[in-house]
Amino acid sequence: MNLPPLPPVGGETTGRNVVDVITEEHRELLELCDRLVAAPDDKRLAGVVIAELSRHLSAEEQYLYPAVRRTVPGGEELTERELAEDHQLLITLQQLQKELSADRIRAVADAVRRHVDADAEELLPVLVQMVPIEDLIRVGNRFETAEEAAPTRPHPGTPSAPPWNKVVDPAVAVVDKLRDAVTRRTTYAKDL
Repeated sequence: MNLPPLPPVGGETTGRNVVDVITEEHRELLELCDRLVAAPDDKRLAGVVIAELSRHLSAEEQYLYPAVRRTVPGGEELTERELAEDHQLLITLQQLQKELSADRIRAVADAVRRHVDADAEELLPVLVQMVPIEDLIRVGNRFETAEEAAPTRPHPGTPSAPPWNKVVDPAVAVVDKLRDAVTRRTTYAKDL
């Protein structure tokens, strides 16, 4: 993959790679969804689930899917399918944001399970086989940085492919984060 080099670290390239980052986040997202299914009236928890998923999906669109497109045989088709499913998930999140209901919560939890399973079974194992570890670490670094600059609310109408998503998502995120600050909305699981 064509990425700029990492800063020098004194020898061997180290750090969490994109597969490690995504796998850990998937585990956390599944736990949050299970908690929300068990407590469907918890608006604060619902806000965190929406924010965490919105950030996660934005970062995947910016870095994971382009990496899969470029390096995995059949990556274009895999990516298009994942983007379509993620778009539907963003629409469901948008509906959940408007009206908290047990049915919508279950729909989000089911969609997250499908998303996690698809990544774990199809995308991530092939990426590990096809991409050198140094590049996976670089993508992991960019993924984590992109999440911090990502929207905290679902925006299914924004671009889902580079370069435009890398421009639009951070701009939309500024507005989301201002709204979050004004409304004192909790957006991180660690703050629950």
